[in-house]
Order: sequence, then structure tokens, then C-alpha cells
Amino acid sequence: MNATTWLSSKINLLRSATSAAAEMPKPEDRSTRERLDATLRQKKEALSPRTLRRTLTLLQAVVDPRVSEVEGGRRAKALADWYAKAEPAERQDLWLLISEQFGPDAVKVRAARDDYDAALGTVDEGPAEIRLRRALVSPRTRLLQRFAASAGGMRFLVDLRAELLPHLKGNKRLQALDAELENLFSTWFDVAFLELRSISWDSPASLIEKLIKYEAVHDIRSWADLKNRLDSDRRCYGFFHPSLPNEPLIFVEVALLHEMADNIMPLLDESAAPEDLQKSTVAIFYSISNTQGGLKGVSFGDSLIKRVVETLRTEFPKLKTFATLSPIPGLRPWLSKNVDMLLGHLNEKELSALGREISFEPPTASHVLAAIEQPQVLGALSAKSPLRQFLTRAGAHYLGQAKQGEHVLDPVARFHLGNGARIERINWFADPSTKGIKQSHGLMVNYLYDLKRLDKHRQMLEKGIAPASGDVEDMYFK
Repeated sequence: MNATTWLSSKINLLRSATSAAAEMPKPEDRSTRERLDATLRQKKEALSPRTLRRTLTLLQAVVDPRVSEVEGGRRAKALADWYAKAEPAERQDLWLLISEQFGPDAVKVRAARDDYDAALGTVDEGPAEIRLRRALVSPRTRLLQRFAASAGGMRFLVDLRAELLPHLKGNKRLQALDAELENLFSTWFDVAFLELRSISWDSPASLIEKLIKYEAVHDIRSWADLKNRLDSDRRCYGFFHPSLPNEPLIFVEVALLHEMADNIMPLLDESAAPEDLQKSTVAIFYSISNTQGGLKGVSFGDSLIKRVVETLRTEFPKLKTFATLSPIPGLRPWLSKNVDMLLGHLNEKELSALGREISFEPPTASHVLAAIEQPQVLGALSAKSPLRQFLTRAGAHYLGQAKQGEHVLDPVARFHLGNGARIERINWFADPSTKGIKQSHGLMVNYLYDLKRLDKHRQMLEKGIAPASGDVEDMYFK
């Protein structure tokens, strides 16, 4: 019996031995080490000790140093095929085995660490560091590499991590596997290996359908909506990886305009006439969507924007301004918790004016929140409205001043400011959709990518200062 036949027979035994009745294990349940030494399965465990041992043997066969890369890949593929048909609890047992049974050798790590500590400051420090690095490399790395090398292996691993991520908070035993995957993905999906492609209406239908599936900022409502986003005055670009050739990892939608957009509705208007490209001097990035949940923590959004800017400048030399029209997803929940604090920064005149407008003096947090819960009222407010001014200032203050530790609180702001952009303008009732109201009472923001000041803005951010225009800074509550 050759190795492949042996493996197939073991996989068939594994399929027949698994049970779908078990619940998801919890951290306080037995570790795989305890279960491998046991005889009987406990109620919540998916795989019996006997089947767990058999599964471990199959995993070890994948990384057997005596077999070739090709054979190792075949064995990994057989396990991936079993995984595709396994129940969720059975899959989690496989995660636990990989996470707990394929770590680095603790004895070798301890010895290498002791050698390194002893060598610090001596000529042997470099060699000792190399030995420590090698000791820390786990068999888990080799195992995942062989899965990646199998047919469809990269897709398998990305999907596996996407399924794994929601369970991390509830089960710390899985964190080693997650960290290993994230580290490997950061190398395998480095921007040096990614291809920037333009996506147009003439692209294959299967690719265009991916835009509908993965659009995360402004839902694509119809084929007409999608066609509008791929019209002559629009551009769409995506990063692609050789192992996932027909799947954009991230894509950005761009509108070419003659001025900076302050409202998303005209950009999504299917009946609007295309812009005159001869007059276009502004490129607006109005949607950036990651498509692979399993690649969380792997950053290529900043590189995408840089590459797209370079591509656009080559095609349209007249473009001078590169900016976004972005949502403010965290504003509404933050505002609901901080209205009292913001009201405390208003002077008597401002408080009185706000109170008169909402018919309650002095205005309280509950009455202000009730007033801004009426989209039809917000949309009709004039530029001089105290309520409109208060909410706009709140949006500016949230983006530029609200922090989580040393970082700006809003995730979209964190992304763009980290790329060197600055907060340029707060746009009133720029997204009146249900989603826009739910996120930020309709407010949106322009982040400006001033190509000459990207490094300066990053340096400001490192010092804890969110780069912003003077108009935005003037709105902060003091």
C-alpha cells in the first residue's frame, strides 16, 4: 500500500468515525493533550479520543519530512476535502489540534533563549539570535505551507481563518493558529506579489458579480447601478493574487469630477450624465471594500490607493486633487454617549439658540438626541441652524479628537490618516440612506490626499495629532 492509498483509507475511516452531535467546545473544556490521552469522549466533544488521535496522525503525515512537497500537498488536499464536509464542531477540533499540537519545541526554545540571554553583548549574540529564531519556528508553519501548496490550498486557508476568527475571543487556545495564519498571509499577500487590475463593464461577468457581492460601503442595488459605477467617468481597481486569480482582495471605486464631492447621492444617481473627462481635475475615492474576511490584519489598502493614484495621474495628467468621500461609521454610537460632554462646551448664547430650536431650554442630551433622530427634519435644516452646527461640530470633534488609547477612534479615519491623508471637510446630510443615517445621521467626510504632505501628516499622527484642515479644527469643541 503506497502513502497516498494509506492516507485515503485513513481519511475514509475519519469520515465514518466523526459525529455531528457535539457542541462547540469551550476554553474550560479539556485540551487536545488531555483528550488524546483519554479513552472516552465527553459530551461536548466532537471527535472521540480515538478519532482525534487518528486525525493527528493524518496531520503529522502531511509534514512528514520523508515525503516530497507534492506528496505532502496531496495529503493536505485529502484533509481539506474531509474538512469541507465536516460539521462546525469537528472543524474546531481540527483547529485545536493544529494550534496545540504543532507548536515549537518548548525544550529547544528554552535552551536557545538561555543561550541568547547569556550571549547578549558578546560576539556570540548574532549566532545565538539565529538559533533562537530557528527554535521558535513551529511545525505548524510547515503544516500550513503544505496546505497552501495543495490545489485550492490558499482558498482553503483564507476561508478557514474567516471561519476561525469569530471564535478567538471565546477560545484562547485557537490564538496560536490565528497568529500563525496572519503572519504567513502577511508574507504571501505582500503587495509585491499583488497585481493591480482595472475592472470595467467589459470585464468577465463572474468578476463583475464579485463587486456586487463584496461592496461594503454603498450597496449595489441593481445592474444599472453597477453599470453607472463603471461608466466612462468612473474607474474601479482591484488587487489580485496569483493563488486567487479571479477574486479581488480589495477594490476601490473612483469618480472623476471637476470639484470635490460633498454628497454621495449624485455619484450613485444612475440617470446622471457622465462628467466631461477633459474638465476633470478631482479624483474621488468613494468606496473601498475588502473582500476576504480571512485576511483581516493584512494591510494592502494604503498600497492600493498609492498605486491607483499613480495609474490615474498617468491616464489623466490634469488631475490635481485626490480625496475621498467617506462614511463616519462610529459617529452615532459615540455621540449618544458623549452629548452631555459636548453640550458642556457650549457657551450660554449657543445653548440658548440650540434650546430654542429644539423647543427645550436648556437643551438636555435626551432632547438633542431625540431631535437628531428625525432624518426628514435634518435634511431641511439651513446652514445657520444651531442643531446642524452642533451635529457638524460633533462630527469634526469625533474624527479629530476622539481617541482609543493613542489612536483615533473612527476606523475609517484611522485607515486614511494612517495613509497620510488629512480630514478636509465635514459634509452635512451627505448620505441620507438608511445606512448613512444609522451610522452618522447622514454626515460624511472628505479625506484629502495631499501628495506633498503625506509624510508630514503621518508624523503628526505619530505625535497624537490627527491632521485636519483649518476649517475642521475650528469646529472642535474646546
